[in-house]
Amino acid sequence: MEDFSQASILVTGGTGSFGKKFVEVLLRGAHPRKLIVFSRDELKQYEMKNDGFDAPCMRYFIGDVRDKERLERAMKGVDIVVHAAALKHVPACEYNPIEAVQTNIMGAQNIINTAIDTGVKRVIALSTDKAVNPINLYGATKLCAEKLFVQGNAYSGVGGTIFSCVRYGNVVGSRGSVIPLFMKQKQTGKITITDDRMTRFWITLEQGVQFVLNSLETMQGGEIFIPKIPSMKLTDLAEAIAPGCQQEVIGIRPGEKLHEALISEDESRHTVERENAFVIQPENPLWTEAHPELTNLQEGFSYTSDNNSHWLTIDELKGMFYSNEECPQQPSPSTAEPPSATYYSPTAAN
Repeated sequence: MEDFSQASILVTGGTGSFGKKFVEVLLRGAHPRKLIVFSRDELKQYEMKNDGFDAPCMRYFIGDVRDKERLERAMKGVDIVVHAAALKHVPACEYNPIEAVQTNIMGAQNIINTAIDTGVKRVIALSTDKAVNPINLYGATKLCAEKLFVQGNAYSGVGGTIFSCVRYGNVVGSRGSVIPLFMKQKQTGKITITDDRMTRFWITLEQGVQFVLNSLETMQGGEIFIPKIPSMKLTDLAEAIAPGCQQEVIGIRPGEKLHEALISEDESRHTVERENAFVIQPENPLWTEAHPELTNLQEGFSYTSDNNSHWLTIDELKGMFYSNEECPQQPSPSTAEPPSATYYSPTAAN
C-alpha cells in the first residue's frame, strides 16, 4: 500500500457502506495525516464516531456534494479525494430523477471544479456496472459522471489535479443489497426472485476498498479501473442464504437488467488488461499515455456477468456472506488480516 502518512484524504459519502470500510482500512494500515469524512447525515456521523471511528487524524464534515461552497471549505489542504457519495437506489432514482441528476451529475461537477480550485492532487470516483449501456436513470447519471471525471483532466491541464474512476459490480453487504431481503424472506419459507436467469458481478467491501487504493497508486489521469471479479446466479445466492426455501419468480423490475456489464464491446477497443484488472484508457490522448506496457484486448471483447470465466459456487457464496456478516464495522488492529479471496488478489492488480 502507498504511504499515506503525510496525506490529507477526504472521502465523500464517508458514512456509507464503502466509506466506513475505506476509513477502517486506512486506519488499520495507512495512518494518514488527516482523514475527513464528508457526508450529509449527522446521525450516521454520530453513530460512526461512537462505533470507534474516532482516531486523532479524523474529521467529520457535514455537507452535501451539491453545495460547492461547503466543498471548498472541506477540501482546503486536501491531497486526495475519494468520491463515493451518490444516490444509488434504482427505484428511488427513477421516481426522483431531478434529485439523482443534482447529486450524481451536478455533485460530480462540483467535486471536479472544487478539487481543481483548491489544488487537490488526485481524485478517484466510484462508478458502477450500471453505467455500461444504461437502461435506468441511476446508470445514466453515473455514465455522465464518468465522462465528467475523465474529461476533468483536460479541464485541469498539465500538472493540475488528476481524475480517474473505479467501476465495479454488486457489493456484498452494502446498503440496499438484496441480502437483507432474502434474510427476512427466509423466515417465511419463500424467496422472491425477479428472474431465475439473472446474473450479477460480486465483490466484497474489503476487496472494493483495496482495489480503489491500488488504483490510486497507479492512476495517471483519465482511466476507468475495473477489477476482474466473479459472477453469481441470483438463484444460487438465494439457495446459499435460504437453503431449501421455495423460490418464486416475480418478474424483472423497471430499470433492471437480466445481466450486467463492466466493459462494453465499444469500450474494449481502448481497454488494456492486467493480471487481475482491466483499465479503460481515455480516448483523447492529449494529457496522458497511460499504461502503454499493458496488453490490449481482442477485437469484440465484452465483460458481462453472463460470459464471465469465473463463477461463484453456492458454497463460495455462503463463505463470502457469512464472512461479511462476522466482519467488524469498527477499525481493527493494525495486525488484522483482510478476508481471504481465491478469485481476486488486490495487490496483484499493480
